[in-house]
Amino acid sequence: MPTYNKPIPVPSPSTEFFWTGVKEHQLLLQQCDKCSAYRFPPSPICPECLSSDYTVKPVSGKGTVFTFGVYHRLYNPAFEEDLPYTVGMIELEEGPRLVSNVVGIAPDDVYCGMPVEVTFDDITDDATLYKFKPAG
Repeated sequence: MPTYNKPIPVPSPSTEFFWTGVKEHQLLLQQCDKCSAYRFPPSPICPECLSSDYTVKPVSGKGTVFTFGVYHRLYNPAFEEDLPYTVGMIELEEGPRLVSNVVGIAPDDVYCGMPVEVTFDDITDDATLYKFKPAG
């Protein structure tokens, strides 16, 4: 595996389940045991009903581009070869919104409402990132 010189997520105790799921190529989110709302980022309290009871469950990984931006300017030298690249806020079918790269499509072709699905990028032996690509 080539050397990876970009930032790598560092899980906290509250996000460890999420990053472990990503490493296993699945998205895991908290689902409230009281009102069934999914939530992201992980939280000890449901923002919908204030319950502290939840179960970690896999979600579909399917959603739509809620909004996005295309980076043309270099802010971190590690991303120079990626310019321009797209960062989107993806609204999952289950409701929560996640931020990640939109890949597999030219930045000019990304649009709000575009159907996408999760894809996983094993960046090191110990780390995997989730990204979104056009559905289909």
